[in-house]
Amino acid sequence: MRRRWRPCRRCWRAGCRAGGRKAGEWVSRNPRCADRSAGSFKINLRTGRWSDFATGDKGGDVISFAAYLAGIGQAEAARELARMLGIPPT
Repeated sequence: MRRRWRPCRRCWRAGCRAGGRKAGEWVSRNPRCADRSAGSFKINLRTGRWSDFATGDKGGDVISFAAYLAGIGQAEAARELARMLGIPPT
């Protein structure tokens, strides 16, 4: 699983971190595509909803966002996030 997150970290550094706050949203380059400018990817900072306007992908929370970045299912993303946070499995 960690290997899957490595490209996500590169994407985050190259894409999302290069963005900025605009009207209650984080607007950035697409973390999974080779965008040159911010705008095709947005995260609502109040609700956590996110949208990839280049591909039509969208979600409503950090788990769906992590799953999208890693290219995995939401259940697996939830388990991995819990493990990373030190939350024992139930």
